[in-house]
Amino acid sequence: MIDEKGEQLGIKAVTEAQAIADERKLDLVEVASAANPPVCRIMDFHKFRYEQRKKNQESKKKTTTSAVKEVKIRSRTEAHDIRFKIDHILKFLDKGHRVKISVFFKGREITRPQLGRVMLDKVLDSISDAALPEGEPRMEGRHMSVMVVPTKSGASDAKSGGQKAQAAKPAASKPAPSAPATETPAAATEPSPPAVETPAAATEQAAPAIGPSTEESS
Repeated sequence: MIDEKGEQLGIKAVTEAQAIADERKLDLVEVASAANPPVCRIMDFHKFRYEQRKKNQESKKKTTTSAVKEVKIRSRTEAHDIRFKIDHILKFLDKGHRVKISVFFKGREITRPQLGRVMLDKVLDSISDAALPEGEPRMEGRHMSVMVVPTKSGASDAKSGGQKAQAAKPAASKPAPSAPATETPAAATEPSPPAVETPAAATEQAAPAIGPSTEESS
């Protein structure tokens, strides 16, 4: 028999063990029926069940179930839409899902499957840091598809790299502080006109000095 603190109480009769549990206002629970003699423990059984359910819920949250997601594009999809589809693929990969990328052909587009292969290669090249393809692309009716699996660190890096690139754009467009620096040399050159006028004033004063000297010599 084990009490609520985990201490061994020795071998007890069932009636005696139940009396001890009742005295402590707890439950007597058999935890190892296959043992000889069976092992019982004194505990709060309702609290024990609550803790067990909580542990099971926590373990379910931690175990991520991998699912297969599919993203469809066309062989003539515009570049903006392709970027939108790639963002969806990266989100699925970041969550640990496998992604099936399918290029579907509409109408007579099926006669030019090479365009679909070019589009598929373009998408695979864009997510090459976040995923690895499972085999080569193959035709399935009017679809050309390939399955990709995530490289967990690569998907996170690709996602964070896109966020860093978007954050860097506003920082690049801040050349405003350079304007005051260009005004400093202009302010320094403003006093230069009086310095040029000084020799001219000196020559005007020197002219009368030459007149009297010539008259005296004569």
